[in-house]
Amino acid sequence: MPDAEVTGPPATESTMEPTAGTSTGATTRASSVPLPLDAGFFQDPQAVYAALREEGPVRKVVLPEAKGWQAWIVTRYDEARAALADPRLLKNDRVALRQYLDPEQIGEFDSAFVEALQAHMLSSDPPDHTRLRKLVNKAFTSRRVEALRPRVEAITEELLDEMARRGADGEPVDLIDAFASPLPMTVICELLGVPQNDRADFRGWCTVVMTDGGEDSDRTASYAMAGYLRQLIAAKRANPGEDLLTGLVQARDDGDRLEENELIAMAFLLLLAGHETTVNLIGNGMLALLRNPGQLDRLRADLSLMGGAIEELLRYDGPLNLATTRFTSEPVRVGDVEIPRGQIVLVSLASANHDEHRFPDAGRLDVTRRSSGHLGFGHGIHYCVGAPLARLEAEVAFTRILTRFPNLSLALEPHEVRWRQSTLIRGVEHLPVRIF
Repeated sequence: MPDAEVTGPPATESTMEPTAGTSTGATTRASSVPLPLDAGFFQDPQAVYAALREEGPVRKVVLPEAKGWQAWIVTRYDEARAALADPRLLKNDRVALRQYLDPEQIGEFDSAFVEALQAHMLSSDPPDHTRLRKLVNKAFTSRRVEALRPRVEAITEELLDEMARRGADGEPVDLIDAFASPLPMTVICELLGVPQNDRADFRGWCTVVMTDGGEDSDRTASYAMAGYLRQLIAAKRANPGEDLLTGLVQARDDGDRLEENELIAMAFLLLLAGHETTVNLIGNGMLALLRNPGQLDRLRADLSLMGGAIEELLRYDGPLNLATTRFTSEPVRVGDVEIPRGQIVLVSLASANHDEHRFPDAGRLDVTRRSSGHLGFGHGIHYCVGAPLARLEAEVAFTRILTRFPNLSLALEPHEVRWRQSTLIRGVEHLPVRIF
């Protein structure tokens, strides 16, 4: 592998060619014309985002692998941060579909997270969101998360031991399948009290739901998970434990508690978010470090930089591409563009974190950078509730990998890395590495 450091994710060829450098008036007119994004967007979104940021803060697009539905993508940092906290941008798509959206305008838009699966705080607005978040915070406390540290460390060592055995003969080991995926899945399942024998099913369901693989497969996996969670919740009511799911069942505030559908949806959300965020933080982060050996060596030589380095990895190539769907409840102006009422809005966390006006030399990985203010976990009332757990798992994971495997290297060329077909998630499909 070459020793030269790189300044961004590997570029891939794309037929997407947005116009850059247009005047303000031209930008306003052009932005109302939907711009098709092709499948190359998944493999190299930053090439697309750089052109879009140059053109303006927001652009209407036709998303790939989404049956042709249209959305406005916000790409610049200041506008993205404002949009994430704008109360005019609704999260409850059941309300939006009924009151604001034109079915013809969005084509065959649908969601795998319907009915019971939508009754969680990520798909709700105040006052429902305020109530749900308050109840969840009672069960998902920072003390409960920090108490997981010894167990996270033990699981990490077990997985790294197995990686060492599998890679002892010099054969490549897939860091995603062997480590990045089973670590958070084990942790979140133990936290929620999911029995050991059921965890493989959860991992399969999560993979299907978070990949743009088609409405039928998404719906099948989603409802399989929901049906299982309904049974598990009933078991926790009958036999309470010390786990988070029991805590959610028992969570109360002034006589209020989570209803059945809310419990199912909240467990569903925590399983998905608790697994997917950390899988891709570890996978993307290790790829970034291995592609930037100088930064890897600097971090390995001074592990006290780890906390700041994790924030930089979240900024540089974090686990989320686009924030989950929002809907305009009234006309909303973003820069020089007015987005009409009843439109779908997607905020690009990945693009905002590469805005040169907020993060100079944004395409360069720097583990000593002060990356505070990045949007890797969102912003506003929907800021990721599982962020402390993801940071804890990442801290333990990166520290132990760098310590255990000083000769870790990629077992493929950077351009051979394939990214998952997902507009929401930013993550590699596989990451073969050599350990010794």
